Amino acid sequence: MSDKDIETLSSKVVYENKWLKVREDKIRRASGNEGLYGVVEKPDFAIILPIDGDIVYLVEQYRYTVQQRLLEFPQGAWEDNPDADPKVLAAGELKEETGFTATEMHYVGFQYLAYGFCNQGYHIFVAKGLTQGEQKLDVEEEDLKIVPVHIKELESMITEGTIKDASTCNAYGLARLKGFI
Repeated sequence: MSDKDIETLSSKVVYENKWLKVREDKIRRASGNEGLYGVVEKPDFAIILPIDGDIVYLVEQYRYTVQQRLLEFPQGAWEDNPDADPKVLAAGELKEETGFTATEMHYVGFQYLAYGFCNQGYHIFVAKGLTQGEQKLDVEEEDLKIVPVHIKELESMITEGTIKDASTCNAYGLARLKGFI
């Protein structure tokens, strides 16, 4: 047994597309019991809190998996460059989704999305000193809308359950706890 609690005996990719890979690992636990573990592999992403005074900017888009239009902070990954510098990625995603450029990009921290089945994590940034430009949306984002919201309204939307994106709620909470907001 290795120094890990679970040893990987074998691994095979069972599905792959340009956004994700799903693999199935045969494992052995410290007790000697064997089993299977399904793992979703996705590149890390950046989530950005664009703030101008008491206004934060969310994006609204249709999320096919839950069949709803929902609000969230701008966020994304570059599948063609998964090792991109997180700050460069954050500035790029901010520009792409909102058209904003920021004179200040403050790093808040790193979190995992859902490490019970997925290796994806995310870097959280607060963007200030915003200048509006043109959006550069991907085809998958063609329905995306920018929604300005007062910070107090955002907090109500989070506590009332209107904002359902866990990364958005977590990013806001961590930024607030660390004094960025």
